[in-house]
Formats: sequence, C-alpha cells, structure tokens
Amino acid sequence: MSDIGKIIKKLRIQNNMTLEQLGDKVGVGKSTVRKWENGMIANMRRDNIAKIAEVFNVSPAYLMGWDSNVAPISGGTKQKKIGVSIPVLGRVAAGIPIEAIEDIIDTEEIPEEMAATGNFFGLKIRGDSMEPRISSGDVVIVRQQDDAESGDIVIATVNGTDATCKRLRKYRDGIELISNNPAYKPMFFSNSEITEIPVRILGRVVELRGKF
Repeated sequence: MSDIGKIIKKLRIQNNMTLEQLGDKVGVGKSTVRKWENGMIANMRRDNIAKIAEVFNVSPAYLMGWDSNVAPISGGTKQKKIGVSIPVLGRVAAGIPIEAIEDIIDTEEIPEEMAATGNFFGLKIRGDSMEPRISSGDVVIVRQQDDAESGDIVIATVNGTDATCKRLRKYRDGIELISNNPAYKPMFFSNSEITEIPVRILGRVVELRGKF
C-alpha cells in the first residue's frame, strides 16, 4: 500500500470516519476511497488530495508522507517547528557546485534537526515527468549526496544536462532513472555508461513542498 493510502486510512480511522463519510466530503464514492487506501492512486487528482488534506486539517505534503514540518495538533491548529532557511534554486546546472549557483528564486525552511544532518537545497520542479505525485512548480527539498538507495527519488544530471528529478533503481549491471509519469520511458545506464556519459547524482529528495 502506498504511503498516501496508509495515511488516508490512518487519518480516517483516527477521526472515526467511514469510507462513505470521507467520500461525501471529498465528492467521490466510498469505492474510490477504498481504492485510494489500497494504494490505487495513479489517477488521483491533485484537487482531491487538497480536499482530503483540508478534511483532516493537514498539509497536502503531509498527506503524501513528505512533510513532517507542519503537523496537526489538538484544537485544530498547526504548530511550526523552529526552522533553518535554505535556498530554492530555479535550476541546477551540470558541473557547477551547488554552493556556487546564483539562480536562487526563493527560500524554504527545514527543521533544525534535519539541517544538522547535512547540506540541503530546494529545487523548483519543471515539467510533468514526475506526475501525479510531483508536479511542475512544486518545490522538492534535497539533501546533497553523490549516491542513494534503490527506490529513492534523486536529483541527477545526464551528459551535461541540467538536473532532473527521477526515481533511482539500482541493478548489478547499472541503474535506471524512472519517471512517475508512464508517458516517459525509464532511462537505463550501464556501469560503464555512468562513468563515460557521465551520470551523476547530486542529491536525494527528502521532502515535497507542493504548490496549490
């Protein structure tokens, strides 16, 4: 079951709400809610994510399992932890160190505990290759690192192009960079191609700040 499905079910049960009651609030049938909770979210519309988040008084990013900086507390209010500002970049050009990039378009805050674990930056997403979970205009929070685990969403450069956001899949003989959007085919690179092209991982996406 996907993270968002688990979170929807958990919040629904915590709020003593039936499938039908949640469906009525969002404007869908209970069978649709059941599908979401079972991880069938490929065609889940962003406005429905926003409606569910509003029902449970959480942020859309929290609902999707990405944002722990703003969490619901009793009384229907939200508590924001003390944060550290990081730059949000409009693009990451290949070959230029992150700290040297001047294309800063905004700032975001991350918790102090997170900031203490490494260097972070935000990146504004362009294009629809990571739809439906990550859309053009969204900001992802990235931990700078040159490797990641299979299944992680990473920021990578290929053959000198600007950085792209993709899911990493590791194999014995190479890696794949995979889009969430099925309209885009996975890109496979052998171990030799990773060095020759080259393919570089710049960081691992740790959080999504969706823009609605």
